[in-house]
Amino acid sequence: MLNFAQTVNKQSLKMQARTDTIIVGNSLSVLQNLESESIDLVITSPPYFQQRNYGNGDLGIGNEDTEEAYLDNILAVFFECVRVVKSTGSIVFNLGDKYIEGALSLLPYKFAIKATENKSVFLINQITWSKLNPTPRQDRRKLIQATEPFFVFAKSKNYYFDLENYLKHLDDFNKASRGKPTEKLGKQYFDIIDKSDLSELQKENARKALQDAILLVQKGEIDSFRMKIKGVHKEAYGGMEGGRNNQIRNNGFTVIKILGNKLKKDIIESPVEITKDNAHPAVYPLYIIQELIKLLSKENDLVLDPFCGSGTTCLAAKNLKRRYLGIEINPEYVNLANERLKQSLTLTQELFL
Repeated sequence: MLNFAQTVNKQSLKMQARTDTIIVGNSLSVLQNLESESIDLVITSPPYFQQRNYGNGDLGIGNEDTEEAYLDNILAVFFECVRVVKSTGSIVFNLGDKYIEGALSLLPYKFAIKATENKSVFLINQITWSKLNPTPRQDRRKLIQATEPFFVFAKSKNYYFDLENYLKHLDDFNKASRGKPTEKLGKQYFDIIDKSDLSELQKENARKALQDAILLVQKGEIDSFRMKIKGVHKEAYGGMEGGRNNQIRNNGFTVIKILGNKLKKDIIESPVEITKDNAHPAVYPLYIIQELIKLLSKENDLVLDPFCGSGTTCLAAKNLKRRYLGIEINPEYVNLANERLKQSLTLTQELFL
C-alpha cells in the first residue's frame, strides 16, 4: 500500500493546467497544491466514520479511533476546499450518521456546525436525500434510517444558483400533463364578483382581469390562478402589509397567477445506487449529483471531488459538459472511476453514430 507522501501525484502542482482527470493521492496533500479560487464547485462524500471498509487499510479518513479525530481530519480537507473554491462557487458535503452505544451521534450536524464557526462560509441549504430503498436493518426498537444530508456551503452571497435548471424535468412533466381548460374555468369567480359588495366599476375591472387570466391559461402561459375579492376572502398572511393586500384594498380584488412549476424544496428522492459492476461500498446516486451540478454550476465550470471513490461526481460533471477533477487515495477505485468515464464516452459516441 502506498503511503500518503508517495501517493501525491507531482502533476497536481500544475493541476490548473490539466483537468478532466483523477489524481491518485491523499486528498489533503493534493488540495494543498491547488491554486486558490480555481474551482467552481466541490461535491463530495467523505468516508463515513467507522462504518465501511474502503480498501485503504489504516490509511485514509474514516478509520480514526475517535469522533473528534475524524471531524478534525474532515474539516482539514473541508477548509482546503474553501480555499480553492471561487467566491462564486459552492461546496457540497454529504455525510452519513452513526449509532454509537445505541444513540445517533449526529456527526453530520457536528461537522456542519464546526464548518461554519469561523465564518469563512455560510450554509445555504441542507438538502435531504430521501432514500426510496433504504437498507432494511433489523432493529425492532429503531426506525430505519432513510435520509442523509447534503450540506451546501458558499463563501460569498455572490454564489451561482440556477434554480430553474434544478429538477427541471419535473417542471417539464407538469406542463406536458396539464389538462385542457373547460368552459366553466373561472365561473365560480364570476358568480362571486356578481354577488360581492364591490362597486360597479370594481366589478367591471375584476371581470376583465378574470377573463385575462382565463386566456393566459388557455394559451398555456400559466397553469392556473386564484382570485381574492374584498369582503369575501381573507387578506394574505393574516392581513400583513404587502402588494396583494394593497391591491385588494385599493381595487377590490387581486389575481394570483400560478406558473405550475414544482416547488423547489430541500428534499430530493432517489433510490440507493445498486450497481453490480461497481465494487465501491458507498456510491451516492448519479441523479442527485447531476441535479446539484445543474443547480450550482454552468457548462464548462470545473467540478472537484476530493474523495472521488468510483467517480460518480466526475461522471455527472462529464455528462453535463462540465470539467472535472477527482482525488482518490485508492488506486483500484481510480481505475474503476476511469473505466466508468470511458464507458460513458463510448456510449455517447455510439449515440451519434
